[in-house]
Amino acid sequence: MRAGLFLLALVVLAASATAQEIERSAAATFRAETFASGFTHGWSLAFLPDGRALLTERPGGLRLVGRDGSVSARLSGAPDVVADRQGGLLGIALAPDFSISRELWLCGSGAAPGGVLTRLWSARLSADESRLEGLRTVLDAGPAQARGMLHFGCRIAFGPEGHVYLSTGERNEDRMRAQRLDDLAGKVIRLARDGSIPRDNPFVGRPGARPEIWSYGHRNPQGLAFQPGSGRLFLSEFGPRGGDEINIVLPGRNYGWPIVTHGREYWGGRISSETSRPGMEDPLFVWTPSVSPSGIAFYEGAAFPGWRGSLFVAALNTPGLVRLSVEGARITGEERLLWGRTRLRDVAVGPEGFLYLVTDEREGRILRLVPAE
Repeated sequence: MRAGLFLLALVVLAASATAQEIERSAAATFRAETFASGFTHGWSLAFLPDGRALLTERPGGLRLVGRDGSVSARLSGAPDVVADRQGGLLGIALAPDFSISRELWLCGSGAAPGGVLTRLWSARLSADESRLEGLRTVLDAGPAQARGMLHFGCRIAFGPEGHVYLSTGERNEDRMRAQRLDDLAGKVIRLARDGSIPRDNPFVGRPGARPEIWSYGHRNPQGLAFQPGSGRLFLSEFGPRGGDEINIVLPGRNYGWPIVTHGREYWGGRISSETSRPGMEDPLFVWTPSVSPSGIAFYEGAAFPGWRGSLFVAALNTPGLVRLSVEGARITGEERLLWGRTRLRDVAVGPEGFLYLVTDEREGRILRLVPAE
C-alpha cells in the first residue's frame, strides 16, 4: 500500500511539474526552455542563414551560438568598447547579403577625445568563424560626453532599401541633446552601406543639421524593427519613471523628448507639464508604469500561427515578454508573458519559427519558446 501511494505521489508531482512548464497565451500554448548559457550579460542576437547565431555580450564579447545551443569562446577581432554601467558591446545586425559578403554591423560605447560616445562599426566574419576581419568605424555619434555611461540606444536594423538604421540615446546628462540637430545623440540615424549619407535623408543640405539624422527627440531607444510587408519602422524607447513608448519612425519627425513626455523623474517630480504638442509626434503606445522595453521583433513564423503579425518586446522592469497585436499602423492589444520572472534584453525569431529571448544576467541565458503540443 505504501509503495502504491508513493508511486501515485510521483505521478502527481510529475503531472504538476509538466503542467507548470506549459505557458498559455491567448493565441498559443508554449514552453520556455533554456537553450544556451555560459556567457555574461548578453545584449543582442542575430541569426545566421544556417540557423546558428551571433551574440554580443555587454562586457565586450562576441560569441557564436550553435544550433544545439553550444556557445563558442569569444571571437577575436571584436571592437574595443568602454564597458561600464549601460555601456559596452551592444547591438548587432547582419547585412542583407551576409551569406555572400559575411558583413555584420556592431554598435557600442567607444572612447573618443572628450569622453565616450555611441559608435557604429562594420566588419566581416572570417571564413573559419573564429574572428572578425576588416573592422572599421563607420560613425561616431558625437559629440563625446565626459560624464555618464547611460542611454546609448544602439539597435541596428536594415531597411527594405538596404540602408542602415541606428538608434542612439541622448546620454542622460544633457537631455536637450535629443532636440539638437547638430548632435547625433537621441536620434535615429540612416546611412548607406558604404557609410555615406543617402541624398533623401530629411536634413541633407540644412545648415546646422547633421545629415545622418532620420528622426530626433528620442530618449533611449533600444528596439528597432521593420514591419514585414509595410516597411514601417517601429521603435521601442525607455521613458524615465513611466512613459515608455512604441513609435513608428518617420523621416524628419520630432518625437518630443524631453519637451513632451508621459514619464516623471525617478524621484517623482515632473519633467514636463505636456504630454503632447503640435509639431511633435505622439507615441503609438505608452506604458505607465514602465516595463523598460529593450529589443523588439515582429513575428511571421510558422511555429505559432496565432502570433503572426505580433510585435514582441523584451522587457527589463517589470521583467518579461510583451506581445503587442498590430494591425497596420495600430496596436490593438497587449499580452504579458513570463511576467515578473527574468529581465529580458532582446528577442529574436529563429529560422524554425521559435522565439529566442536573451536574458540580462551575469550568468546569461538564451531562452527558447517552443510549441507545447
